[in-house]
Amino acid sequence: MSHFSIEFFPAKTDVGAEKLREVARRLGAVNPEFFSVTYGAGGSTRDRTLGAVRDVQALGYAVAPHLSCVGDSKAEIAELLDGYREMGIDRLVALRGDLPAEVTARSKELPYAADLVRYIREHSGDHFKIEVAAYPECHPQAASLADDVRNFVAKANAGANSAITQYFFNADSYFHFVDRVRATGCDIAIIPGIMPITNFKNLVRFSDACGAEVPRWIRQQIASYGDDSASIIAFGEEVITRLSQQLLDGGAPGLHFYSMNQAEPTLALWNNLGLPR
Repeated sequence: MSHFSIEFFPAKTDVGAEKLREVARRLGAVNPEFFSVTYGAGGSTRDRTLGAVRDVQALGYAVAPHLSCVGDSKAEIAELLDGYREMGIDRLVALRGDLPAEVTARSKELPYAADLVRYIREHSGDHFKIEVAAYPECHPQAASLADDVRNFVAKANAGANSAITQYFFNADSYFHFVDRVRATGCDIAIIPGIMPITNFKNLVRFSDACGAEVPRWIRQQIASYGDDSASIIAFGEEVITRLSQQLLDGGAPGLHFYSMNQAEPTLALWNNLGLPR
């Protein structure tokens, strides 16, 4: 069985929240397995994340809130876990989160994602299905790919059920990472994260921040379009459709779409790939 899911980030304004609800309605029509909602490190979007989770859940869809541990105490994490359980949430995306500028004693309670996964299991048992992150092109702060693979396997061994990758544009990086993980005996599902190409300036900024490699040939082709946004979107749709199909044909167990709170790019990919509804 393949798994297809879609990610949102919490809106900053009431107008943005209403737009997100409308986008969720439109994307809900394709019946993804779940929607995930991101969470700022140190609880920087805690209330807005909770609000978005409630809004999407109220529309009748399964939701997986993101939860990051750096900057949050065990007590704060426990409060969130209990609250989500009371809401009927049964899936989480457990992440370390971005390192805070000032490392405090509180932020040292759960310093790594594996510690967070382990704590969720200690606190909530098997109630939650736990997704963790994977980095096919290596986490930007990892000492090496081998070190990154070890860190990933540690999360699986701590109790993670499956993983969602950072987005990437080279299928070989995904398959190589999966092969390295499988060689350790770890067999949890690793779902490729898919980023539509729409706003190229934003994409480059995101990619530089998270360590995702945008191939030179993509940069060069998009540069040739200048300000022709329609051509950029059409080219991006073609590239990401081809990448997604290559991943599925190669055995990827599903796809996780980074919607950027827009309906059209994800719907176009979903339709191009003929994914189930």
